[in-house]
Parts: sequence; structure tokens; C-alpha cells
Amino acid sequence: MKWIQSIKKEEGFTLPELLIVLVIIGILVMIAIPIYQNITTKAKTTEAKLMLGQVETLQKAYYMEYDYYASDLAAIGFEQNKLVTDGGKARYVIEIEKANEKSFIATATSVIDFDKDGAYNVWVVNEDGVIKQKVPD
Repeated sequence: MKWIQSIKKEEGFTLPELLIVLVIIGILVMIAIPIYQNITTKAKTTEAKLMLGQVETLQKAYYMEYDYYASDLAAIGFEQNKLVTDGGKARYVIEIEKANEKSFIATATSVIDFDKDGAYNVWVVNEDGVIKQKVPD
């Protein structure tokens, strides 16, 4: 019977204390998720900017050689990466909308709706190297 007397009553957390901790954790998660989504969306749009920057560089090189801008991505040596919808890693389709002897416009259109609002992100670059967001997502 001596061993029964040596067992001490352990203190634990009460139910209200545990509920308060869970509520605090829930509030912190609600604050963190939108911030995380904004960061991931910005990282994904960087892909569009990089690809359009590459198109702009290739177009300038093509222009230096032929004195006009190419209307075909293959002509400038740009190869579209495999899209995520086809099992690849690229999230943007690159296209040349307009090209002539004075100017060009190329677009990067997302194949994924990042924030699930029905709008797909679109970026544009021109012969001046200005990359702008045409349709935000």
C-alpha cells in the first residue's frame, strides 16, 4: 500500500484552457493563409516575367539580324515548356500577338486560376522591354 500513497496527483490542462489555445491557433492560421497565398502567387507570376523577358531578348536579337520582329516563337528560338496541364512545370502559355518591322507584343497567359476567381493571369511585353500585368489574378 505504500506505493499507492507515493503516487502524486498530476496537474493537467483544463478543457477551457485547451479551447483557448485552439482558438488562438485558429486565429493565427486565418491570418497566415492569405499572406502565404499572396507570396505563392507572386512567385508564380515571376515565371511569366522571366519567360517574357527571354522572348524580348530573343526578339531583339532577331530584329538585329532581320530588321523586323518575328511573328513566330520558333523563328526566334523560343521553346514553350511543357504546361502543368500536360504534366509539365510551366504555368503560362507564351504567344506573340503582334509583330511587324517596328514593334511586337507577346503575352504570357496562365493556364491555372491561382485564386479561383475565374480570371486567368495575363502579362504582356513589348519591343521596349516593358513587362506589364494585363489581367491580374
